[in-house]
Amino acid sequence: MKAAELFIKCLENEGVKFIYGIPGEENLDIMDALLSSSIRFITTRHEQGAAFMADVEGRLTGKAGVCLSTLGPGATNLVTGVADANMDHAPLVAISGQAPTNRLHKESHQVLDLVNLFQPITKYASQILNPEIIPEVIRKAFKVAESEKPGASFIEFPENLAAIDIEGTPLLAQSASMSYPPQYKLEQAAQIISDAKYPMILAGNGLIRTNACEALINCAEKLNIPVATTFMAKGAIPNSHPLSLGTVGLQAHDYISCGFERADVIICIGYDLVEYPPNLWHKTNDRKIIHIDTRPAEVDSHYIVATGVIGDFRITLESLSKLASPRFERSYENLRKAILQELHANDDDNGFPVKPQRIIADLRKALDPEDIVICDVGAHKMWMARMFPCEKPNTCIISNGFASMGIAVPGAVAAKLCFPDRKVVAVTGDAGFLMNSQEIETALRAHAPHVILIWSDSSYGLIEWKQHIYFGRESHVKFNNPDFVKYAEAFGAKGYRINSADELLPTLQKALNDNTVSIIDCPVDYRENMKLTARLGEMICPI
Repeated sequence: MKAAELFIKCLENEGVKFIYGIPGEENLDIMDALLSSSIRFITTRHEQGAAFMADVEGRLTGKAGVCLSTLGPGATNLVTGVADANMDHAPLVAISGQAPTNRLHKESHQVLDLVNLFQPITKYASQILNPEIIPEVIRKAFKVAESEKPGASFIEFPENLAAIDIEGTPLLAQSASMSYPPQYKLEQAAQIISDAKYPMILAGNGLIRTNACEALINCAEKLNIPVATTFMAKGAIPNSHPLSLGTVGLQAHDYISCGFERADVIICIGYDLVEYPPNLWHKTNDRKIIHIDTRPAEVDSHYIVATGVIGDFRITLESLSKLASPRFERSYENLRKAILQELHANDDDNGFPVKPQRIIADLRKALDPEDIVICDVGAHKMWMARMFPCEKPNTCIISNGFASMGIAVPGAVAAKLCFPDRKVVAVTGDAGFLMNSQEIETALRAHAPHVILIWSDSSYGLIEWKQHIYFGRESHVKFNNPDFVKYAEAFGAKGYRINSADELLPTLQKALNDNTVSIIDCPVDYRENMKLTARLGEMICPI
């Protein structure tokens, strides 16, 4: 068989169901080998869209999403999505074609040193220089990408090697189990928790990646400790749970900041520093931090741990719930009441343009708990991350490590392909939407129906918000938009425009049942941004 056919067999062996990408001259043999494969190739309209699809598939499933490009500009177009997956710890394997090996030693058409280009933004980057090593390279790429903490791998495959005849078989797919936490570390952590007056848990995305959310809830309940989640860990504890303090991540002083200010012990579980920098929640550097994770703590002057417990989350949390002394009072009840009161304060506001709080409330009403929202980056992300309530993990995907605009539309395509029985909504600003809106055509062709909810303000709203905070004026953030309804219809999708707040919920409900791609243009009142800033600045802690 050809080396390209062995390559595809190795991908099948890894359980790959989808490859997202664009055909090119340098991956012709790969594309031909896919014709007889069980893997479904999703032809995208831009390589960045392909990388974001693989990124979101990896985050939702825990198995590496795969994206493919040709050499040169095709490969460089993958970079943003690959970097996003790597920094957000989503398993991804990126594959690119390359020129024949007899051109790689010199200046040559479209040739770049891709391994060195991808090395800083992946956990593993390799070039296939001999077809015999294909099984080893692919096995390692997936093993590294999927091991905790996950991330991206990159493989470069020169076109002349792909056509060589070779014999070979895929390697057995194996993964290491997480280690048992040391007993003395468990006892140290348990003693610190037992001695604490106001302990608090900060839950991170690692709990979701390892399917350990139930263990978190059980431990919090047994020890009676409140839980705050990062943006990327929304749903790790249900928002409706009496121990939930909601989501942290704003740079401003928020209600949840009051919890950190009161806490004498902060138990960080599955937390990565890219999710919410510790200098924002541990400014005083005088709290005791317990680091519970699969890896030792990152070095940071605001994250000096009293003890670290490294190992399997389930074993750690179950052991701590038995070793530590439970608390019998709920000292954070007033804080939770204030958070819930603010969460629902504008649920029925009829102002127009529609307030962010009303958009979030109606979106939550339109969706079932297991439905999936893919949130883009911008001012809307701050509102969604802070206020959109989640009852289940991985139901609101937020990029917060690399935080790249343009992820929502392609990410929604992957989410629907991976979970066809769930409803999927891409929540995006008008700026982020147009960065990868070409993937609407991909969604229609791939039969991946979903709703795109555009928060429309004709501005780079988050930057405008920051400009007004720092300078009291804006600079070069305004732009014009096309008619989004006509734009949707030009693709063969459905388009809706919201003209009053009362139209949003029924329009969402109708669009979710359209069984096609539906775009909703919803004007948003971002005057609420500065009102929120002022309100937080005057906030008095309710505890």
